Amino acid sequence: MTTQKTVRKSNSAFMKAVTPSAELAVIVGTEPLPRTEVTKKIWAYIKANDLQDPINRRNINADDKLRPIFAKDQVNMFEMTKIVSQHLTSK
Repeated sequence: MTTQKTVRKSNSAFMKAVTPSAELAVIVGTEPLPRTEVTKKIWAYIKANDLQDPINRRNINADDKLRPIFAKDQVNMFEMTKIVSQHLTSK
């Protein structure tokens, strides 16, 4: 009896290139890229600019570049994903 390794297929929906809105392009660039890369770039920006709330790290404080995307001064990380999705268009 031999055991077969199950090959996991990647979810192509996450790898499909999306185009960021003009507001989001300020942070992630204008080139179409997968949602996973958009998320990585946003988090890199948040960490580089120390925008996580020091008391509740789940909250993200908007700076001048994030405020047009979030439309408010603070969002939680779960809400952020939903908001960012509204700034992405599929090809």
